[in-house]
Amino acid sequence: MERPVITFLTDFGPESAPAICRGVMLSIARDAQIVDISHSVRKYSIRDGAYLLWSAVPWMPIGVHVVVVDPGVGTERHPIALRTARGDLLVGPDNGVLIPAGDILGGITEARILENRSLMLARLTSTFHGRDVFAPVGAHLAAGRPFESVGPTMPVEDLVPLHFPAPTLGDGVLESTVLFVDSFGNIRLAGLPEDLATAIGPLVPGRLLVADFCAVDDRPAVFEVMPWARTFGERPLGAPLIYENSFGHLAIADNQGNAAGRLGIDVDRPVLIRPA
Repeated sequence: MERPVITFLTDFGPESAPAICRGVMLSIARDAQIVDISHSVRKYSIRDGAYLLWSAVPWMPIGVHVVVVDPGVGTERHPIALRTARGDLLVGPDNGVLIPAGDILGGITEARILENRSLMLARLTSTFHGRDVFAPVGAHLAAGRPFESVGPTMPVEDLVPLHFPAPTLGDGVLESTVLFVDSFGNIRLAGLPEDLATAIGPLVPGRLLVADFCAVDDRPAVFEVMPWARTFGERPLGAPLIYENSFGHLAIADNQGNAAGRLGIDVDRPVLIRPA
C-alpha cells in the first residue's frame, strides 16, 4: 500500500507548534508522509492561508490537507472536514480557509462537523485545536478511518464562504486586486494574462503598461509604469515588470527587489492596469 500523504499549513511560525502537531500525526499514522506547505502565513490572516492552500493543493498527491489558521479557536466556530471531488479531504476550522482549495479540487461534495471525541486527544484545550483536534483527526483519516466517522454532516451551503476577488474587464483597462504578497515582495494579482489581453490587446514583450494602485484609507494612490516581460532577468536589477507568474496569474515584481515594499502595497489593494 502507498504511504498516506498529509499536507500541513498554519500561521504558527518557527516555534514548536508545527513540530508538536506533526508528532501527534505520526503517533497515529506512523507511516504518513507529512508535507509542510507553510507555517509562515501572516498571523490570523485567513485570506492568506486560503490563498497559499489554494495555490499548493493542485500540485499535491491526493491526501488529507490539515489547515490551522484559526483566530476563532475555542469559540462557536465549527471544526470541520470536507470531502472534495478529486478525493482529497480537508481538515480545519469553518472560517473560509478551506473553501478555495475545495473549489480547485473539483468542488466540495460533503462537509462534516468534527464531533467524534475518540478521534481527538483525550484532553482538549481551548487554544490549541491544531494539536488537540485537527492533527489527530487528519491523521486518523490518513490512516484509513472512514470519513463518515468524524461526525455529522452539515450542508455545504452553510459553510463560511471565502472567494477571491475577480478581475473586471473594461474597455482598455483591467480592474484587478492584490490577492497576495509573497516573501520576495512580488505582488500577485487577480486575473490571467488572457484577461489583460482581452481588455487592452496583445501582450507583446516590452509593451509598456501602467499600474494605478488606487488610494485606500490613508494611503495615497501609487502610479507605476513597467513593461510586460517574460521573466525577471529580462529587466535591469531593481527594475519593475508585469508578467505571468508560475501559477498562470498576473503579477508585478522588481527584478531582485521588493516591489510591494518599495511601493507600499498590501493585500486587497485595488489596481487598474492599462496601456502606457
